[in-house]
Amino acid sequence: MVLEIANLQVRPGQTEAFETAFKTAQTIITSMPGYRGHELQRCLERVGHYMLLVRSETVEHHEVGFRKSPQYQEWRKPLHHFYDPSPTVFHYERVFVESLLM
Repeated sequence: MVLEIANLQVRPGQTEAFETAFKTAQTIITSMPGYRGHELQRCLERVGHYMLLVRSETVEHHEVGFRKSPQYQEWRKPLHHFYDPSPTVFHYERVFVESLLM
């Protein structure tokens, strides 16, 4: 499994509209092959800053299966106009975990 972390900065005054749009758009990504889960985290120190964490079976499931699909355009349409600057996105693989929550 891989974890994509997208660093999102939402335009000032748009956070409420972004969160509403995200609630609707998330149904698109959840229907994709290889999808394993996601979470949207709001930063406490920086207004309008979010981290989107998307779990997929492989990088290819997300980068090719989702990003090159017609569904990705449906995802982009309600969300991408909120971002300034464009999101920074990286993929990670688990090396070690210890948690009381898991």
